[in-house]
Amino acid sequence: MVFKRHQLVANKWSVLILTILITVIASEFKVIPFNGEDFRFGLGSAAFFFLLLIFQPTSLIFTGFLTGVTVVLVRIGEDMIFTDEAFGLILVDHIPAFLFYLLFATGFSVIRIERFKKAPLLLGAFATVLEFIANSVEHIVRYLLWSNMHLEVQEWVLLALVAIFRSYFVVGLYSSIIIMEQNKRIQEMLKVGSNLYAETLYLQKSMNHIEKITASSHDLYRKLKSQDHLALSTQALKIAQEIHEVKKDSQRILAGLQKITTVERNKHYTLSEVVQLVIQGNEKYSELLNKEIVIHSTILVDYDTEQQIPLLALLNNICANAVEAISTTGKISIEVCEESELTWFIIKDTGGGISKEDHGIVFEPGYTTKFNDSGVAATGIGLSHVKEIITTLEGQVQIESFDKGTTFKVNIPTENIRKGG
Repeated sequence: MVFKRHQLVANKWSVLILTILITVIASEFKVIPFNGEDFRFGLGSAAFFFLLLIFQPTSLIFTGFLTGVTVVLVRIGEDMIFTDEAFGLILVDHIPAFLFYLLFATGFSVIRIERFKKAPLLLGAFATVLEFIANSVEHIVRYLLWSNMHLEVQEWVLLALVAIFRSYFVVGLYSSIIIMEQNKRIQEMLKVGSNLYAETLYLQKSMNHIEKITASSHDLYRKLKSQDHLALSTQALKIAQEIHEVKKDSQRILAGLQKITTVERNKHYTLSEVVQLVIQGNEKYSELLNKEIVIHSTILVDYDTEQQIPLLALLNNICANAVEAISTTGKISIEVCEESELTWFIIKDTGGGISKEDHGIVFEPGYTTKFNDSGVAATGIGLSHVKEIITTLEGQVQIESFDKGTTFKVNIPTENIRKGG
């Protein structure tokens, strides 16, 4: 616990130091809009706002205070090195900049910035108001310190326009990054969900077998008991009870898996999006196997689907097999089209092909043509998963294989995978 507490404190200071350093560096990229004063529009304020959103420091006010102090000290140091001005004048020039960072951070601390991160328009509006106020205070302080300055209407208009532009630019950038991260997490969840979905089908199938075995065991118990085989009938009953316990455990596991694979429908997935996920995943898989494989798609029909999980599972399995079947270089094509109320998924590869005599058994559990370096066969459950999924969706699959390459043609009734309404 002590180590974790020290690590947390170290992380907080690291975030604080990084925020200050980036803000100071960014503030050096500047434009001085008003003649006769050192007021500047720079990237520092935009960088500071963006870092507050990303890092979420524990104390916004403390972060604003230290950032403002550091920015002022750096600017004073620069002027002392590169100009001949007196220290008093340099100090008066740069002290007002401290107020901007302190006021800006204090404002977000008061409104509690984390409450508005999911409301970008409102967040941008608050940021605009706070930046305008902070810049205005800095500008007014400079006016009070320098008697030869004038406050004109166009200056306030410029402050407002810059505040609007910078605030919404930062909010837009932050929102884009958050959306990208959310999409990545959703894609990862879908890939995991598609694999689990295939396993739930097999678990459900196994449970049906368990049910039949339980019934047979109980029937055997009754027959043995009626023939006065007490010891054997007791043993048969015990076997039936043990199998029933296995079934109950399997039901609990199945219920958990089904909850995981039930993806929220807030985002509608189209067939093209599903295919794109399959392509991305198998491109990475081919890179992992040090193969150069080009994967492309032809989407002739596209619509929203609520069956993205099973579609991902079956397409991923077929494409992964295609990647494995290609020796070093090759191509995989995925075509999606519709004909006679059936949606077709046609996957072609340039791998070694499947012999004709094996076409009838490739979907059987245990069938495989893949062996490791020690000659040990793979589990051979991929295509049997595919067949189970297609059957569940009331579809059919055909195989065409030649000396060079294999083609899988999967057709599924469109109404079974198309999102209604």
